[in-house]
Parts: sequence; C-alpha cells; structure tokens
Amino acid sequence: MARKVSTRRKVVMTAVAWALGILIFFPILWTFLTSFKTEADAIASPPQFLFFHWTTQSYAEVQSRSNYLNHFMNSVIISFGSTLIGLVIAIPAAWAMAFSPTKRTKDLLMWMLSTKMMPPVGALIPIYLMFRNSGLLDSRSGLVIVLTLINLPIIVWMLYTYFKEIPGEILEAARMDGASLLKEIIYVLTPMAVPGIASTLLLNIILAWNEAFWTLNLSASKAAPLTAFIASYSSPEGLFYAKLSAASTMAIAPILILGWFSQKQLVRGLTFGAVK
Repeated sequence: MARKVSTRRKVVMTAVAWALGILIFFPILWTFLTSFKTEADAIASPPQFLFFHWTTQSYAEVQSRSNYLNHFMNSVIISFGSTLIGLVIAIPAAWAMAFSPTKRTKDLLMWMLSTKMMPPVGALIPIYLMFRNSGLLDSRSGLVIVLTLINLPIIVWMLYTYFKEIPGEILEAARMDGASLLKEIIYVLTPMAVPGIASTLLLNIILAWNEAFWTLNLSASKAAPLTAFIASYSSPEGLFYAKLSAASTMAIAPILILGWFSQKQLVRGLTFGAVK
C-alpha cells in the first residue's frame, strides 16, 4: 500500500522541483535574452534582464558572417548518422550479451564502460594522425566514425539494460516456430524494445549533437558542425557576447525542439522496466 503524502510535503517538493528547474534552465534563458541585446547591453553592469533595447542585429550579423545551414546539415548528418550506425552494431551485441551471456560478458561490459573514463585528449594525437593519413580529416564520414565509436559503449549498455527486461521465453517461442536469428532480432526483439531503442536513439543524438572536443579538433570548414559554428565567435579580439549568444541559440534551438516534442518517449524509454 502506497504511503500517504501530506499536503505540506507535496508543496515543499513542488517548490524544490521548480527551483531546481529554474536554476538549470536559467543559463539557457540568459543566453536567449543576451542574443537580443547590443554588445554594449550584453556587457552592461549591473546586468539588464528584461528592460533593454531589444534588437535582432546579432542574428543578422551571425547569418551574414556564417553559413548556418551548412553547419546545421553537418550536425544533422553527423549526429543521426553516428547514432543509426551505432544502433545497427549495438542491437546484435546487446542481444548476445542479454540472451547468450558468457562468463566474460560482465567483464566486457565493464571494459566498454571504462573506455568512457579516459580523457579524450589522451587519444587525440593517434586518432588525428590516422585521420590525416587516411584523408578523413574535415570530413563528415570521419566524424561519423569517431562519434559512433565514442558513443557505442553507451548505446550497448542502454540496449543491454532494456533487453534484459524482455522475457527470454518469448524469444524461445519464436525459435520453436522456426524463426531464424535475424528474424528473431528484427521481428520479435526490436518491436518489443521500441521504447528503449527510441530513448537510446534520442539520447545519443543529443550527445553527438553537443560533442565539441572531437568536432573542433577533427574538422575545419567543410564538415564543421554547429559546435564549430559557436566556437567561431570566440576570437583573439575578444568575446562578443551578443553574437556568441545568438550563435548559441541558433545551435541549440533544433535539439531543444526535438527534446521538447520527444520528451514523453524519452522518459518512457529511460524508465522502461523500472516499475514492476
């Protein structure tokens, strides 16, 4: 039987939740407001929150100086491409670990997760040299490959967790009906794990979209995504806060919209199997 929660406790928990939400969202709101300021208003002291001269001058200058659409398409291709390739590799791998485990499965999972603990700069020089020698520097395909490998441990771990919640008897029944391994994965396992696969897809698109270290070091102009688009407004002459905020707003707007419309699916997938 569920424990009754008092009204006072509900009010306190709601207030704390709102406070945390505002605290987390405030930097995004401040960036959005700064993007509509002039450079003088952006560095004014004390800061001006709402009562300033609103202008779209920074957006016009950013659009005239940079090819936003090209950076946007690079981000879309790199983030979606690396995530889809990662899913193609990770679904069979997670199936094998979840339904045909060996005594080394847990060690392998921990080793995959441990690779995320290594500082990216530790692998930058060898990867840079390999990309330079193979002609993958400043190319979409090169960034797709490196982001696939970087996020693959997370994809495998998430899918493994979701697959473990699926009763193995259902797959055994499919085998008894004559389903091959490929059909078992495509027609039985995958449809049952759609919430988990969808949340994995969305989360890794966000991770790939926001990846800055590798995209800044392995791209220059042709394959530069929106992270490089933002970084281009930090120059030796100084930080132009209004233009930098405008560029940041234009870069994060697509992924914020995607997250807003897919939040129910994302939450459903992330809590898949949590309630018995």
